[in-house]
Amino acid sequence: MKNRSWAFLAGGLLVALLLAGVVSNYASSHPDGLDSSLLKGCTVDADDNIVGGSCPAQQARDHEFADSPLADYGVRGVQNSFVSTGLSGVLGVLVTFAIGVGGFWLLRRRGTTPTDGGTRPTGGGTTSTGTTSTGTTSTGGDATTPAGDDAATSRVS
Repeated sequence: MKNRSWAFLAGGLLVALLLAGVVSNYASSHPDGLDSSLLKGCTVDADDNIVGGSCPAQQARDHEFADSPLADYGVRGVQNSFVSTGLSGVLGVLVTFAIGVGGFWLLRRRGTTPTDGGTRPTGGGTTSTGTTSTGTTSTGGDATTPAGDDAATSRVS
């Protein structure tokens, strides 16, 4: 990969790490559209606990990964919520980046070898005699004529 590609990749990773590690702490703590639509019909207190009414959110239960180390946008065991949220975001970016790099590494192009044992012409340009690798004679423009034809007679006057 060229140096410019590595610089672009490193810059993108740095921006993603800064956004996940710092800016994510300033995201809104208010419920998003799905959460607020599930709470329609219920009465909630200041801590978003349901205190009355009837709504789909009353049937909500913890999912199977609720006890995982990165559940609820934080790292379990880290007491400072700012650090916990930032660390969770950074770990998420790094894991996602590692999976992406690994996937592209597995799918990368490998060197190809000719299957017929011969050598392939390179570039498709003209040889020293003016004949291209496909057996046509170059006329100086984009058009080519078959080898052996006079280029002047094949032009329309």
